[in-house]
Amino acid sequence: MPGKAGRRSPGTGQPLLGDPSDGIDPYLPANGNLGYRVSRYDLDLEYRVATNRLAGTATITATTIITLNRFALDLSGALKVDRVTVNGTRARRFSHRSNKLTVTMEDELPPGGVMTVVVKYSGNPRPIRSRWGEVGWEELTEGSLVASQPNGAASWFPCDDHPISKAAYGISITTDSPFMALANGSLQRKRTKAAQTTWVYEQVEPMASYLATIQIGQYTRQTLTTKPVPIHAVIPPRLRNDFDAEFVNQARIMEAFIEWFGPYPFPEYSVVVTDDELEIPIEAQGLSIFGANHCSGSGRSERLIAHELAHQWFGNSLTLSRWKDIWLHEGFACYSEWLWSERSGGLTAEAQSRKYYDRLASSSQDLAIGDPGPARMFDDVVYKRGALTLHALRKTLGDNNFFALLREWTREYRYSSVSTEDFTGLAARYSPQPLHDLWHQWLEQKALPPYPGP
Repeated sequence: MPGKAGRRSPGTGQPLLGDPSDGIDPYLPANGNLGYRVSRYDLDLEYRVATNRLAGTATITATTIITLNRFALDLSGALKVDRVTVNGTRARRFSHRSNKLTVTMEDELPPGGVMTVVVKYSGNPRPIRSRWGEVGWEELTEGSLVASQPNGAASWFPCDDHPISKAAYGISITTDSPFMALANGSLQRKRTKAAQTTWVYEQVEPMASYLATIQIGQYTRQTLTTKPVPIHAVIPPRLRNDFDAEFVNQARIMEAFIEWFGPYPFPEYSVVVTDDELEIPIEAQGLSIFGANHCSGSGRSERLIAHELAHQWFGNSLTLSRWKDIWLHEGFACYSEWLWSERSGGLTAEAQSRKYYDRLASSSQDLAIGDPGPARMFDDVVYKRGALTLHALRKTLGDNNFFALLREWTREYRYSSVSTEDFTGLAARYSPQPLHDLWHQWLEQKALPPYPGP
């Protein structure tokens, strides 16, 4: 697990997952499990909107790291487990308490053994309460959504709920026919029978559990563009005109980000706008979710539109190994807002940096963003100072080297788990001078360094 994220398994480029010597991330000590690594989830789900009733069968394909006769999965206590099998044999026993499903097998498996775990479960899903609020499965006025960052995946399926545990997914969701169901990946088939419709999605590129999502609502789907990437809108019909005005630049933002960050990492991108208001938008792999309040037609949400799209590179393709490195997600997405502002004729990245530097300078300087602590890992300081760190790096390297670094970063670590050390090590290749002082001042110390550059 994340304690030794820099140690990589031979020939894969990926961190080892589930080795007991790695420990558990101290930011989320109750999440993640040891002894195995998951390669695929197949989720066969049925959801009744009116009663908020979920019935599921999860088939989890995993490989043991050590000799194993007992293992655990993360799963909300709101869901009742009816049956567990491992490699076709009923588990000797299982217990389900404190959001952990612990399974004892009939026979132990050696290191490198394949486990096919099938969990049949049902219940009324609800968000998981955390110090960051309620996360996971959430009912809407008509339908539901899933927004799981950082530890809400267990609210709707059994999983190894840590971002370093990336896997492929197959998601089948059956729900009432007036409703559309959207999940990660590409739609493989759709089948309507009687009053229900089944939607089947395949997510091939490895995905962290917190990025897995289901979106259910009375939506219509339209394709905004097919080049350079297919972009779709999944929205309530009443919001179509406001959506067209609010998201008018979505394709242009995609084009700019591909120029700066390299190829878009997934086959397509979807924007979901719920009929309900949401406090904040949220990213999932291959899609972003906005509330009706972010779709007023005024253009006020354009920075958020850019921010959420940037996460497809920084957070979804390249996913942190340890939550302490959250600036690798949010600092990059925030700086992407500033880059788009400049490209679209708004404030330049330099002007944005000056503005937020002055705000940080006039506020308490009590947070080191390289290790902000679990209580403050989503603090706005992490976002803005993270973006300022990138601006300082850009001014040190120059534009050509800076953007070449970003493109190599997304290419070299595509679909991987990453750390701050990975990024700083790569950045050293683009600098004729040591960068230690820059990283120390901007990431490790609490006091705000001098404004970067002349």
